[in-house]
Amino acid sequence: MAESGNRAVAVPEDNWFAADVATFGDRLAGAREVAGLSQEELALRLGVRLTTLQAWEDDLAEPRGNRLQMLAGLLNVSLTWLLTAEGDGLAAPQEGDRPLPAAVSEALTELTRLSAHASALAAEVARVEKRLRQALRQG
Repeated sequence: MAESGNRAVAVPEDNWFAADVATFGDRLAGAREVAGLSQEELALRLGVRLTTLQAWEDDLAEPRGNRLQMLAGLLNVSLTWLLTAEGDGLAAPQEGDRPLPAAVSEALTELTRLSAHASALAAEVARVEKRLRQALRQG
């Protein structure tokens, strides 16, 4: 458990990639690593720039539908799992049946929370920027 404001947040020990724990980028990076591909190799296979793939894994951008389909096929996971953590995907990593130390689990939970918060802030900045551009065009 980790404290998030005034509430406790738990990391499900049986599914590191669950929708409430991991982002699309987390699932993409995890599946890529399990497939034994570097970011450079996957970007090359997909026909995208390395920076594009990195943005996807960092949840700064999202691939279009055709690339999502290619990703699922190359990484041997379902499209639904990549997007929602439902369906055929990866199981939680196993490390000799040893549970994660509490400090590591808490840090991962906090990182997930901060990542979600950063994504929300980025979306808000984009909305304000769009309003500003529209206002400037209108005079």
